[in-house]
Formats: sequence, C-alpha cells, structure tokens
Amino acid sequence: MRRRKITNTPVELTELGFGASAIGNLYQVTPAHEATAVIEAAWDAGIRYFDTAPHYGLGLSERRLGAALRDRPRDTYLVSSKVGRLLIPNERPRGVDDEGFVVRDDLRRRWDFSRDGVLRSVEGTLERTGLDRLDIVYLHDPDDHWRQAVEQAMPALAELRDQGAVGAIGAGMNQSAMLARFLRETAADVVMLAGRYTLLDQSALDDVLPTALELGKSVVAAGVFNSGLLSEERPAETMKFDYQDAPPELVARARAIAEVCERHGTTLPAAAIAFPFTHPGVVNVTLGMRTREQVMRNAGLHRRQVPKDLWHDLRGRGLIRTDMPVGHDTPHVSTT
Repeated sequence: MRRRKITNTPVELTELGFGASAIGNLYQVTPAHEATAVIEAAWDAGIRYFDTAPHYGLGLSERRLGAALRDRPRDTYLVSSKVGRLLIPNERPRGVDDEGFVVRDDLRRRWDFSRDGVLRSVEGTLERTGLDRLDIVYLHDPDDHWRQAVEQAMPALAELRDQGAVGAIGAGMNQSAMLARFLRETAADVVMLAGRYTLLDQSALDDVLPTALELGKSVVAAGVFNSGLLSEERPAETMKFDYQDAPPELVARARAIAEVCERHGTTLPAAAIAFPFTHPGVVNVTLGMRTREQVMRNAGLHRRQVPKDLWHDLRGRGLIRTDMPVGHDTPHVSTT
C-alpha cells in the first residue's frame, strides 16, 4: 500500500489507517478473537498505521492492539494514541462504562491536559500496549481546554518529539477551526480531522486545510463516512450523520451524489474514501473497522480508481463546493 509522509517529519503513513475504537467495544462487544482477527486482516491488506486512544474502552483498545502487534517487527508499523483523558481508578463504579463502550467501569476518565497528565497518559499507553514508543501522539478533543492544551500539553509533547520518543505530534478533533489554530500557534506537525472534509461537509476548506498547506504541515482524515451516511452505495433514511439520525435533506443529497458516482463507474463509499486525497494536505484516511469483512471491503474500495471527472461533475451540479481541488500531483508518496 502506498505511503505518504507527514511533512517535515520522518513519519510515513500508509494511505489507509486502522481506527481501533471498535475493538475497545464501542457500542457493542467485540470478542477478543475477533479483535485479533480484524487487526490481522488489516495487516494482510497492507495497512501499517493503527490509531487508538485510552478513551476507547478505558484502555481495552490499546491492550488489544498492542497484543495483536506484539510479534510484528516494530519498525514495520506505526501506532498513534492520544492524551487528554487520563485513566484513573473509579471510586464509584456502576458496572458498565457510560461513554459508549461496553466495558467495566473500574476506571474512569479525567480531563487532563497538564504536563504531568500528558506524561502519565503516554506512560500508561506504553504500559497497556507493551510498545517501546509511539509514532504519533494527538491531543484528544481539547475543545474546552485550549489554554492548558497550548501552554502545557503541546510543549510536553514537543519535548518528547525532540527527544526522539515520539515521531510526530498534533491534535485530533471533530471541528476544523481549532485544529487550524493548533497548526498555526503550536508545535503540532499533524492533525486528525474527523468528519469535516467529506463528500457532505467541506468546511475544513475554510481553515485547517489551507493552513496546513501554508505552513507545510499535514492532515489525517477520519470520519469520512460521516457516521454511516456515506458508507453504503444506496443511502437509507435510517442512517446516521455525525452520530445523529441523518436529516432528510442530507439523505437526499447523499443519494444524489451516489447517482453521480454510479454514472462514473464507481460507488458512494469508494468516492468517500478517495475524496480527502483530492487535497494535497491530506496524507491518510483512517477508518474505524470492527470485522475482517469491513477491512477487506474498505481496502478494496481504496484500491478502486475514482475518475477525476467525478469531482468536476459533482462541483458542476453543486453537490460539493466549487473551491474544492480536483486532484494534484502528490509529493512524498512511496509504494510498499
């Protein structure tokens, strides 16, 4: 699978990344053997970038990912995790986590973007995964913690990067405006942008994407299916958009895009995966996957050639923004 380099760092990501929230029992239980199988399937598909977080299953995702990768040569894959939600003992457990993960709540999350909190979080991740280092560390959803994140968390991560303990640093969020500020005002190399540069939402063109290009920094795109609405060839009225029931007007728009995709010999989900790469600032698309079948499907969709004429047609019909780039020559790309 082709790799793209995070600008001005030694870190090269495969174009597809494996998002490990589902193996932390997001919304439903994923048995341990299935978690191992899906990571093996991702490996077999050529994916070598794996993203996790302490938040995902109160550390379960990190433990499972580390166990599945343990026997792989460490220099053949990259792992990112996140800081900002420190895991601490839960003094009043109720039995099950209440933040969307089907796991025991013996631990709880505490927001902490302090220097000490960041260092403790990284140490905890290394213990749970069994890894000797992390390749990327992101601040996780620092929306309400800007000052502490900028004054303490990012400088702590910059020190780790400068010491060679981390390859690249940044922030991951569901909004784009603050990510642009992180790129402009901090030592961040890369940001993980969830849901804001998709076939249904190109708001990142207003801030983080041009900022990344201007400053020579990079963007990892996540949430490219917008919680499901773009994941099927024929969008249904019952599908989700950004974790909520999709509004009828967005379902209609997704269906219109799907029809144009079909005329160009491709499908809506294939176009959804290909779309972020039309912007030269995007180096990776990370997809959350629970099963071997999902991995095989998504890897197959990524291998499909989506014609550039599709983007021109969608722009001409007013289905995507007219200032969206329609393709570029991609530097820093290698094939493995």
